[in-house]
Amino acid sequence: MDSSHQSNYKLSKTEKKFLRKQIKARHTLLRHEGIETVSYATQSLVVANGGLGNGVSRNQLLPVLEKCGLVDALLMPPNKPYSFARYKTTEESKRAYVTLNGKEVVDDLGQKIILYLNFVEKAQWKELRPQALPPGLMVVEGIISSEEEKMLLESVDWTEDTDNQNSQKSLKHRRVKHFGYEFHYENNNVDKDKPLPGGLPDICDSFLEKWLREGYIKHKPDQMTINQYEPGQGIPAHIDTHSAFEDEIVSLSLGSEIVMDFKHPDGTAVPVMLPRRSLLVMTGESRYLWTHGITCRKFDTVQASENHKSGIITSDVGDLTLSKRGLRTSFTFRKVRQTPCNCSYPLVCDSQRKETPPSFPESDKEASRLEQEYVHQVYEEIAGHFSSTRHTPWPHIVEFLKALPSGSIVADIGCGNGKYLGVNKELYMVGCDRSQNLVDICRERQFQAFVCDALAVPVRSGSCDACISIAVIHHFATAERRVAALQEIVRLLRPGGKALIYVWAVEQEYNKQKSKYLKGNRNSQGKKEEMNSDTSVQKSLVEQMPDMGSRDSASSVPRINDSQERGCNSRQVSNSKLPIHVNRTSFYSQDVLVPWHLKGNPDKGKPVESFGPIGSQDPSPVFHRYYHVFREGELEALCRTVSDVRILQSYYDQGNWCVILQKA
Repeated sequence: MDSSHQSNYKLSKTEKKFLRKQIKARHTLLRHEGIETVSYATQSLVVANGGLGNGVSRNQLLPVLEKCGLVDALLMPPNKPYSFARYKTTEESKRAYVTLNGKEVVDDLGQKIILYLNFVEKAQWKELRPQALPPGLMVVEGIISSEEEKMLLESVDWTEDTDNQNSQKSLKHRRVKHFGYEFHYENNNVDKDKPLPGGLPDICDSFLEKWLREGYIKHKPDQMTINQYEPGQGIPAHIDTHSAFEDEIVSLSLGSEIVMDFKHPDGTAVPVMLPRRSLLVMTGESRYLWTHGITCRKFDTVQASENHKSGIITSDVGDLTLSKRGLRTSFTFRKVRQTPCNCSYPLVCDSQRKETPPSFPESDKEASRLEQEYVHQVYEEIAGHFSSTRHTPWPHIVEFLKALPSGSIVADIGCGNGKYLGVNKELYMVGCDRSQNLVDICRERQFQAFVCDALAVPVRSGSCDACISIAVIHHFATAERRVAALQEIVRLLRPGGKALIYVWAVEQEYNKQKSKYLKGNRNSQGKKEEMNSDTSVQKSLVEQMPDMGSRDSASSVPRINDSQERGCNSRQVSNSKLPIHVNRTSFYSQDVLVPWHLKGNPDKGKPVESFGPIGSQDPSPVFHRYYHVFREGELEALCRTVSDVRILQSYYDQGNWCVILQKA
């Protein structure tokens, strides 16, 4: 029912509930998507809850809509929980508005979803620019027959003796077998001195010879990995180590189709459909520069057109639907490289790069040196560009500052460009930061700020009513130094004073919701500031470094107290290199180097680590900042090691773990 008529008679309890839900859907669309609904009837409707992101496919929704009239267009944006429907006439859209509002539909997972419809002026969606396959990528459909597919699948014995070196390895995401050489997932490499007995199965010979003759591969492979994916399983985004294998990497998809996601360091993402019995061939740029992975989900967004099979999933929202995944088996073939890689991408090639990432620090002195080079110096270099991406205060932090009594003295420890120093004019706020250039920006904005180290703030003990520390403590390289930073914040507080602390989280997907950091994409969100992330970091160094999994298993915080909770206990790993994180992807290690691609002309001196982007047209350097990303519970456990403190509140905020402390 239209809300404008609700005053004509008394609404029932059910009608009131429906009206509240419909109004909420209207406000959500405006607030989050900028979609304005109208109170009068039009030919076009926005259907909340009826989208691909809700698990509702075109084949489910269209018949429901067509019961009310002739649907001119049904636009279903990828990953969105709504769609647009345009009817031939306004009368038909009014009929749909009355008939379908509050109607239950069943999604592809069998769950009931209630639709909420509102009128809009136009059923439209801004199309993304046309995409092309990553250079060097090719998908060959129907490379084998259905009989050959059946023969290959039946040749894989998943039940054989697990003592056999070629047999299934225990992986979290899938079943896997290796032939020729074992593929090590911790570093995306093989041990070239330890070939597996038996080589590749004989059944593969005829296929490989054919692909050689037809020019799909230049080298006969000597390594094969067979992966079996249940619906919903995937594989993290990665690049096969340059020095491990020759140029072409080919993968045969059997049993079911799949969408594989390719991502360029500049943020460009290209979803590619791999049909059943197709061959994926990666060479050149697509092999050496782009990451590839399979997102964990049970449905893929695909083209609805019958004639569309392989290749890019386009942004044509009038031709998108959902495809339910089936059991898929892939045969991936590689040729082990016996000489160093001499590809055309030396700045991201492990064979050609001269710089080596630093090791995990084993002493306070090493930690201090690491922070100096990979935190302090980096922020001095990127201060201007960093400040340009840090302009919108985060709502929960504003809420904390607005709730403080008028006249409170507040210290912002690690204030950056000072974006919180002027939030509440009723407070007396002072900021400090390790970066002289960031402090200079604060002063240009007429804020009170000075340069100091967060481990030694030159302010009298007990002189602050409150402190905030936003995205700072995760830059300290050992647990002891992180605790020391917390102790320094508490020292500044008067008894009863409060502190708000934010740190970056390992869990960038929480309660089934991805953080803005993971969602961030230049095509769709380039103008939005990301919470505690690098909005402009796109040309990242994408070399895959060792996983450091042994440290992740117990969190990378050395044991401080035997009674500490989970998240604050672990062992250090000696002589281990810090992995370089691939931006906009999940974290697989807690101690990482996060790339920052500097925009503009860096005139202020020699960069800390000027790896630079690919190609000679853009000389901008890439810097790497050290981070220790926190696991759930770890920040609270760290706080409990500090005396005279109680935790008032702890919460998760868009990819960050947060606590509010009070000094006893």
